[in-house]
Amino acid sequence: MDEASRAVFAAADVHYLPSGGARAAAVLAADAVFSAVLAERTVLLRQVLPYRPGEFFLRELPPLQAVLADVSRLGLLVIDGYAVLDPAGCPGLGAHAHAAFGVPVIGVAKTRFGTATHAVEVLRGRSARPLFVTAAGMPADQAASLIRRMAGPFRLPDALRWADALARTGHDHTTTARPETR
Repeated sequence: MDEASRAVFAAADVHYLPSGGARAAAVLAADAVFSAVLAERTVLLRQVLPYRPGEFFLRELPPLQAVLADVSRLGLLVIDGYAVLDPAGCPGLGAHAHAAFGVPVIGVAKTRFGTATHAVEVLRGRSARPLFVTAAGMPADQAASLIRRMAGPFRLPDALRWADALARTGHDHTTTARPETR
């Protein structure tokens, strides 16, 4: 496979600012387990919609679209949250992102959502607390297997931890320098 045809894998998160805006961050990798990180990106949106119960995706999806706007060859997106909210397929943020980007999306949640009884529990590192994995565009068991194998020794995969830290810290630029993993 030549360089131009290789997929890019992204882990992304959004942090909401007291000003009413949001900062989205993405970690881009050459492989689905994020062992070969290519770049980090952040983008600041001055305004986002306020939170509305049942419509979280309306607030979160625009920042994700902004931070991934010019990423070509996106092959997979990993987000902090749920892809599907219940066994019947009620769409969560990940399902809306799957529709928007046209790629498989894995939702990795740190807390149980009441109706998400279908979420696959994944233990990582030494943690006794599971992550709750759902997916849109791929089987949930395959998504859970990938999350188990993702780089990093902690409960949350390094790529998601890194995206969260970038979204919170305010590096409003693109860089290829990887901060040290703690």
